[in-house]
Amino acid sequence: MVRPFDDTTRRNIAELCAAFSRTPSDGAVPELKRAAVAIALTEARSDDGTAFLLTRRAASLRAHAAQWALPGGRCDHGETPAQAALRELHEELGVGLGEGDVLGLLDDYPTRSGYLITPVVVWVSTSADIIANPAEVASVHRVALGDIEREDVFSFTTIPESTRRVIRFRHAGQHIHAPTAALIYQFAEVLAGRETRVAELEQPVFAWR
Repeated sequence: MVRPFDDTTRRNIAELCAAFSRTPSDGAVPELKRAAVAIALTEARSDDGTAFLLTRRAASLRAHAAQWALPGGRCDHGETPAQAALRELHEELGVGLGEGDVLGLLDDYPTRSGYLITPVVVWVSTSADIIANPAEVASVHRVALGDIEREDVFSFTTIPESTRRVIRFRHAGQHIHAPTAALIYQFAEVLAGRETRVAELEQPVFAWR
């Protein structure tokens, strides 16, 4: 399904996010550090309508180097998840947005590496160029929403180290894992009008550090 990059799509996705009932997590895992990522919706290449921005982290980073990720990072003291996601989006990709561009929040996802990630859905209404910060981002990619609405794009497997299912998102001939895959999967489910929980979906062992 191609979703045109226009005001109608923006309203439709905002309505879907508003209808989504987030699972409360405040206080449930106080030992986890708060973080936020942006599911940043923008115009796709060619005729693919609306896309979201996916990055490949710089190889020089100390944590999770060269991994696929949504733009984001740790919340600064006093920041809301939305503020943190917008700041990180600007720092990583040069995209400056305001809180009026936030369409909604999805469920918090607890990671094995000690973070509680809040996904923030935002609409990139600006026409400014997207410029990756080389200190943090090796490359930036536009993934059409139609690509995450296919039935075969997400798969599940198991690992000996856990009883939980491991989620995988197939993109560009590779498997992207949780937390990124879990957050994208929940967003795809929101687009379909479903409230699917993802906090129990497992990460591969290499992402536990």
